[in-house]
Amino acid sequence: MIHSLFLINCSGDIFLEKHWKSVVSQSVCDYFFEAQEKAVDVENVPPVISTPHHYLISIYRDKIFFVSVIQTEVPPLFVIEFLHRVADTFQDYFGECSETAIKDNVVIVYELLEEMLDNGFPLATESNILKELIKPPTILRSVVNSITGSSNVGETLPTGQLSNIPWRRAGVKYTNNEAYFDVIEEIDAIIDKSGSTVFAEIQGVIDSCIKLSGMPDLSLSFMNPRLLDDVSFHPCIRFKRWESERVLSFIPPDGNFRLISYRVSSQNLVAIPVYVKHMISFKENSSSGRFDVTIGPKQNMGKTVEGVVMTVHMPKAVLNMNLTASQGSYTFDPVTKVLTWDVGKITPQKLPNLKGIVNLQSGAPKPEENPSLNIQFKIQQLAISGLKVNRLDMYGEKYKPFKGVKYLTKAGKFQVRT
Repeated sequence: MIHSLFLINCSGDIFLEKHWKSVVSQSVCDYFFEAQEKAVDVENVPPVISTPHHYLISIYRDKIFFVSVIQTEVPPLFVIEFLHRVADTFQDYFGECSETAIKDNVVIVYELLEEMLDNGFPLATESNILKELIKPPTILRSVVNSITGSSNVGETLPTGQLSNIPWRRAGVKYTNNEAYFDVIEEIDAIIDKSGSTVFAEIQGVIDSCIKLSGMPDLSLSFMNPRLLDDVSFHPCIRFKRWESERVLSFIPPDGNFRLISYRVSSQNLVAIPVYVKHMISFKENSSSGRFDVTIGPKQNMGKTVEGVVMTVHMPKAVLNMNLTASQGSYTFDPVTKVLTWDVGKITPQKLPNLKGIVNLQSGAPKPEENPSLNIQFKIQQLAISGLKVNRLDMYGEKYKPFKGVKYLTKAGKFQVRT
């Protein structure tokens, strides 16, 4: 199964390695570095790389590449899911999954990796089990450990390890019982020159923060569950109940976890919340061009579109740009040729506009194609697919918990062709 794991930062340094069987030389990562050089963007590095003696399966999270070394053929998604679970565990333990946090807690990182994988096979990957096995770091615990020489590893076997609900420990108690759900949707879309939608898809997740005493049994129902395609569930969800009634019935893990992830791929169900009017032209045999872009809200159900940022990779022939922004600020990097316009919030009464002159290298041929516009945005308290939580019921416990649902829509890969 998984032989070794290498953590590599953006500058190509291997800052941590862990081997579960025999030691694999760091030189195996040279194949990964070759693939990284060929890929223009970090997201374009192939997740599976075949080498003469190994397979390298990798993910990119928080400016770190998690590269695993496999010697036999295994389902790649199985390994990718495990690597994401490792990154999530680091995030849960240290508050962030960064190179600094991992280096500062290197002992706990090795202890976690030892528990999560046994002889190359995943063993304990549930957060609450790991927290009973290996106590999360605190300043007090670090001081006590350094004085007494003790470690963070627990003395007893976790209670959830042997139960049929391994994701929840027994005897959980809270003074404030609360259950909060975040419905977060990302729109991936390609809009053509005329403003028509070439491709549109919504990727959604429901993230939960549940702090309930005892062993509650929850049922979450939706107004319109038929919208959801391709749903992926946390292991706590009873699949039979979802199939028959389209209700999420589960005994929740303690703390933060992802309840489901889903897709809405039907084109007619995906509402595009912003429109872009653009006029980008380069004259033949001229060293200048025109740039004029306006962004406006479209179908946003009365909610404000905010956090709008436009990024454009301009052609190589562009020297600089003299633009005027009616709202926000713009920067143009003459080395990477990237134009970034930070718009902020869109008000329908006064639409943000960016226009001006593009200066090209003299004598350079006219750029063959116009650049694409990449748009980022956020809409609070709106799930663009129209998904709505109907109610949350709790069984098995007497108290009344605080309940809340928050909606957020944001842009994923949202591209407008010009």
